[in-house]
Amino acid sequence: MSAELISGRRARMERKTSESSVYVELDLDGTGAARIETTVPFYDHMLTALARHSMIDLTVEATGDTHIDVHHTVEDVAITIGEVLRTALGNKAGIRRFGEATIPLDEALAHAVVDISGRPYLVHDGEPAGQEYHLIGGHFTGSLTRHVFEALTLHAQICMHMRVLGGRDPHHIVEAQFKAFARALREAVEPDARLGGEIPSTKGAL
Repeated sequence: MSAELISGRRARMERKTSESSVYVELDLDGTGAARIETTVPFYDHMLTALARHSMIDLTVEATGDTHIDVHHTVEDVAITIGEVLRTALGNKAGIRRFGEATIPLDEALAHAVVDISGRPYLVHDGEPAGQEYHLIGGHFTGSLTRHVFEALTLHAQICMHMRVLGGRDPHHIVEAQFKAFARALREAVEPDARLGGEIPSTKGAL
């Protein structure tokens, strides 16, 4: 199970285990089109927002042992998105590399900073006490938000700092984070004409 480059900055991967079956395809140079079916409705909503606000075309088809818990399916989708994102980025030549966004959703406010560094690292803080225990949409537990970002950053090999600066409604708190990540990611993966196709690192590699 490994991601494959289709063309340009478009990649795909099929990942199957005893717990889930996941197919992901994405195009970094898309228009934000999304076709998301994970059998976890709130997760579908978050991934659709991720695609729309990152301007990445994203297809996700997933099924899993949700009769036990949605945890496996949610995690495995994040793992697969991370792997496909890393493959689509290739050697990262000519990208901006860094991206940052602060996004509100009514009373909630989230700040995300992304570095397409080749070194996986996540800093995630600021969620209000008890957020991790909320069941959103009847399936998605608040603790899964951090878990999604952990799996995605690890497998995409990117660095992300996510801070919740405010919020009261559990739905809004999660959605603001996904949108902030999307906007920061959009900026980070965009081509920078001034680089002339060079890799944005003094080391010459990312």
